[in-house]
Amino acid sequence: MIEVKNVTKKYGKAVAVDNISFTIKEGEIIGLLGPNGAGKSTTMNMITGFIEQTTGEIIVDGYDMLKKPKKAKKQIGYMPEGVPLYTDLTVKEFVTYMAEMKQVNKKERKEKVEKIIEETGLKDVQKKLIRNLSRGYKQRVSMAGALVGDPKILILDEPTVGLDPKQITEIRNLIKELGKTHTVILSSHILSEVSQICNKVIIINKGKMVAIDTPENLENKVANNNDIYITVEDLENKMATIQEKIKEIEKIKLVAQNEDGTKQYVIQAKGNTDLRKIIFSEFAKENITIFEMKKADTTLEEAFMKLIEGGEK
Repeated sequence: MIEVKNVTKKYGKAVAVDNISFTIKEGEIIGLLGPNGAGKSTTMNMITGFIEQTTGEIIVDGYDMLKKPKKAKKQIGYMPEGVPLYTDLTVKEFVTYMAEMKQVNKKERKEKVEKIIEETGLKDVQKKLIRNLSRGYKQRVSMAGALVGDPKILILDEPTVGLDPKQITEIRNLIKELGKTHTVILSSHILSEVSQICNKVIIINKGKMVAIDTPENLENKVANNNDIYITVEDLENKMATIQEKIKEIEKIKLVAQNEDGTKQYVIQAKGNTDLRKIIFSEFAKENITIFEMKKADTTLEEAFMKLIEGGEK
């Protein structure tokens, strides 16, 4: 569906995107992740044809974006960040205008506009001016504009930014529903959102592609099953020397100091050692009371941070 081959984008001597390659298959929902300035928006803008790559190829549904831009762009519906809309139009007027711009067949235009308004949950507000809508409804209007013309691919840049929890849930559900009939590329800073919606994640950092995989596989790749989170009461401050007494410990890091006087640490084992029995035995000898002990579960957020940090070294 989408092939990005050795794509680089330069602005003078500055490299915004550095030789990235990936393939997106039909029907996939892809999460595009990266810190601010990583090259996410530049990558999305190149895929939509809004800006041209310096080198490399972008193929959209078999069409080269540089050689056959009209045919390639026809396959894409783009929802930009910031929800740029014509606020003096009503919802229906805006969607109809987008249909005219995208040259939707006149005979089918009215029916298709009504269908998109229905799909995006805008029927009850279709006669309202866009400027009078809530942020959540404006996001829906922007998404409706992207859906005009029956594109095979939807590119959504930060679709839930600025929304309240109820609106976020509604937009997420809408994206999941649209993912049944479209290929979706989703840029987001909310990693839990990507984990819930997307079946594959692309991580970009400093213009380079750091990883591409499912959220589950990314979590497993960076997981250290021997890391242990432990909450203790240490009245005699024995934790300062415990690493010297338990040789199987690679590293101890203080995570939090709680109001009740307890402290939480993350303890990393050497090799494949399971530290739990050793910790129970040795901590009792040292008069360190254990309140809680659990193995670390790696989230997508933790995987993201580890992969970004690894890419910066």
